[in-house]
Amino acid sequence: MKMRFVLTLVLLPLLILFGCSSTPKVTRVEADRQIDLSGYWNDTDVRMVCDSLIRDCLNSARVSNEIAQFSARNGGRLPTAIVGTFRNNSSEHIDTTIISSRMEIAIVNSGKLGFVAGGDTRTELRAERNDQQMNASEATASALANETGANYMLTGAVRTIVDSAGNQTVRSYFVSAELTNLETNERLWMGSNDEIKKIVTRPRARP
Repeated sequence: MKMRFVLTLVLLPLLILFGCSSTPKVTRVEADRQIDLSGYWNDTDVRMVCDSLIRDCLNSARVSNEIAQFSARNGGRLPTAIVGTFRNNSSEHIDTTIISSRMEIAIVNSGKLGFVAGGDTRTELRAERNDQQMNASEATASALANETGANYMLTGAVRTIVDSAGNQTVRSYFVSAELTNLETNERLWMGSNDEIKKIVTRPRARP
């Protein structure tokens, strides 16, 4: 009887320890499922905003007319675009490179505009071409100064308005974008999305 009691005292902490394992529980969900945990900017917001803005841009009558005129002047060739900086002017940390990347994908997949690489990708490509001049054969080295110049640049910004009272906070997001002619600085299109608004209710602190 005494031995059983001793074993119980030894094994009980071990059972409690294993029962409270620190291994996290992971649940897989659909990639497009809307999940809001903190109330801050998330992947669902990126998808909604980017899809809406790029659709509005490419379906704009003015942009469509500009593309048609360019193609008529250049033997059917599509004008090219580059995605510039999307500034984070909000009150929280937002990785705007995700917005830029999604815009790039939408432009390429639309088939309505050509697309040229910019930013870090362009820098890496130029470094590779320069390296080829020294290390690749003359027949296979990519020529310098033969890039396709972009005709338009897409830029934008993310802003927030935060309104709080008591244990409730309303976070409103405003994402703007502009398509600009690189040669003339003429704005071909300007759009904004203000559909993201969240009410976050925090538990009241106990007295």
